[in-house]
Amino acid sequence: MDETRKLQRSTSNKMIAGVCAGIANYFNLDPTIIRVLYVLMVFFAGFGILLYLILWLVIPSESQQ
Repeated sequence: MDETRKLQRSTSNKMIAGVCAGIANYFNLDPTIIRVLYVLMVFFAGFGILLYLILWLVIPSESQQ
């Protein structure tokens, strides 16, 4: 496989900033799975909101490429 994958925020399949959809695209998963895991992390681990904000700032958008 000569395909290089890049972690990018999704601009077409986003709810807030496209972070979960971008992670799902990178790992070739359904975005709903990543979103559910994120919500569980917010409620049970407590650091989900901060992590989302950091990822929002760090991961480039698809449109910036």
